Amino acid sequence: MQWTDRIRQVKIILVIAAVLIAVASLAVSHFLVRDLSDEERTKMEIWAQALNALNNADENTDVSLVLNVIQGNNTIPVIVMDPGGRVTDYRNIDIKAGNEADSIAYVAELGRRMYNSGRYIRVDFGTDRKDYQLVCYDESTMLKRLYSYPYVQLGIVLIFVVVAIFALLSSKRAEQNKVWVGLSKETAHQLGTPISSLMAWVEILRENYPDDELIPEMNKDVRRLERIAERFSKIGSLPEPVDASMNEVLDHVVDYMARRTSASVDIVRRFPDHDVRVRMNASLFEWVIENLCKNAVDAMEGRGRITLTMFDEHDRVVIEVADNGKGIRRKDIKNVFTPGFTTKKRGWGLGLSLAKRIVEEYHKGRIYVKNSEIGKGTTFRIELQK
Repeated sequence: MQWTDRIRQVKIILVIAAVLIAVASLAVSHFLVRDLSDEERTKMEIWAQALNALNNADENTDVSLVLNVIQGNNTIPVIVMDPGGRVTDYRNIDIKAGNEADSIAYVAELGRRMYNSGRYIRVDFGTDRKDYQLVCYDESTMLKRLYSYPYVQLGIVLIFVVVAIFALLSSKRAEQNKVWVGLSKETAHQLGTPISSLMAWVEILRENYPDDELIPEMNKDVRRLERIAERFSKIGSLPEPVDASMNEVLDHVVDYMARRTSASVDIVRRFPDHDVRVRMNASLFEWVIENLCKNAVDAMEGRGRITLTMFDEHDRVVIEVADNGKGIRRKDIKNVFTPGFTTKKRGWGLGLSLAKRIVEEYHKGRIYVKNSEIGKGTTFRIELQK
């Protein structure tokens, strides 16, 4: 749980950092674009004054400085129009391909758009209010790029956060896999020696007391321990699935649970009449169903009904394990398969996590909580491809 909480905290920190970076980037870009826009407006006012000075120049006027100002604008698109809307001059305009008449019409239309957007400066000539020109301008290419820069930066930050979270989750999953493999192999190894000893003692007791009715029952429990050790050893590897009868697997689980639970627990089977064949590891899959049934018994506190239902569909087999126990709270449903999560007073919270690993990683299937209601029960659903 501590590792899970740490991962959650890191994810929250990464998201907060991404939001702060995004806000700071947008704020800085906004102020930068605003300042550059004001600067371009000032440049165009100077350019308009230079144009006015050029138009009012006489033979005694030194126009070299004025021409330098006018010709020095190589970035800001500008269109000069008369009161009738006719284009008299333009600079830094990307003309579309076509004949001259089409080009002039295009520039005139572009000038009207600049005027309608409020990006123009009126230049009056003399005292006659009707004698003027409109210097219409647009934002430079650099300024337009700066408008899109924050969104590109936000995309990069978002990709960084997604990759970082994915790396954390992958690291967590890899560490969990190592823990499962190590724990499973060590458990199988530790169980091996006492199980071998118990098997030898059972044989000795059988020879000395051949008529004792308890010895066969003891032998069944020893064989059961041997099967558990075998399951743990397979968890630490990749068992090869084989063609097996799902009916037999579920029947074995029902028979085992019927002997290990009280008469107050009723186990109902709802299987197809025909035999359903699936490629699987029967031993491990039995473990999954047993785990679900044991959790159901605990949820019902030893009294209630467990219903095992199997559906033979066209391309898959569906198994549902339903109980009428206390149910699972809605906020806990998403955590039931998380390692270490448990609502029991005693328990490690590993059973459902192992069940999910067996179903999804070993059998390429799916296991999830189909529905659950407090006080009415829970239904787990398993889907396997044929």
